[in-house]
Amino acid sequence: MDHRHTSTNKSGAGYYDTRVPHISPVLRYVGFEHGFNVCISHACVIQPRAIPADANQWKNQTIPIELRTAIIERMSTAQTWDPATYARNARFVSDLGSPVVDLLAPKPGERILDLGCGDGVLTKKLVDLGCEVVAVDSSVPQVEAARKLGLNAFAISAEDLQYHDEFDAVFSNAVLHWIKRADAVLGGVYRSLKPGGRFVAECGGHGCVHKIRTALVQALDRRGFDGEARVPWYFPTPGDYATRLELAGFRVDSIALIPRPTPLPGDIIGYLETFALCFFQGFSDETRSDYLQEVRAILEPQLRDSDGTWVADYVRLRFAATKPRD
Repeated sequence: MDHRHTSTNKSGAGYYDTRVPHISPVLRYVGFEHGFNVCISHACVIQPRAIPADANQWKNQTIPIELRTAIIERMSTAQTWDPATYARNARFVSDLGSPVVDLLAPKPGERILDLGCGDGVLTKKLVDLGCEVVAVDSSVPQVEAARKLGLNAFAISAEDLQYHDEFDAVFSNAVLHWIKRADAVLGGVYRSLKPGGRFVAECGGHGCVHKIRTALVQALDRRGFDGEARVPWYFPTPGDYATRLELAGFRVDSIALIPRPTPLPGDIIGYLETFALCFFQGFSDETRSDYLQEVRAILEPQLRDSDGTWVADYVRLRFAATKPRD
């Protein structure tokens, strides 16, 4: 990242070089009058295509650019997880994990790595079946929740696995679509497995939450931002992921795309506040509420049935692969 012109003026306003507009230092500014609380992240930032009509003074200026310009030009895309919110709005994730557990066919005594364990509810089922499970997740709060269940859980990113020939199987449910650097993950999984070990997983597949994604992106576009730049998900086709698995060294035993419309436990707002933080992180409370209500209004005729139940347009990618013994 180019931080050469990062500085602070006497009033504390931030200045930074925008000659490379999609790269920024990690800074945090709150309470600006335009209505955005902004956490600037290097991960993926948002750029307005036009200055809002009610903010004529927010025009591009020569470098260095004042904080008021920076506020509207950059917002965070950090996805975070709160165990209580997750349990309330997303328990269906672990509840619907039985098919991938069946595909794993765990045996008592097997040493298994659960990649992206979340709060550990599904992981515990593997332990109860007699497996020796090591659970990892990038979310510290989720790891803490998993440890409260008595699980051997660690805060480790899926992209940074340091295991070598340790596991009979690697298991993952509803995680891989959050990781765009898929090849880094697959390389780590391959190294972690013993020869003959298996990798069994389910994640979002091509077309997953297409209606939800479209509504989220278009509502941001209407606010003058590039909504597509905020999408945190990677929903591969079977062909794409099979190729990646093979390039990593795996033998693909099975892979399939499975449409699975999924009833939600409550209103779509709760779902969005759990799984779509990247789209509105940094908004003020009022702006956030307006945005979510707009998305809800778009989705209601598409995803709410006659009984009032919201049904997410899920498509799953489920696969089993093996690390050869050769």
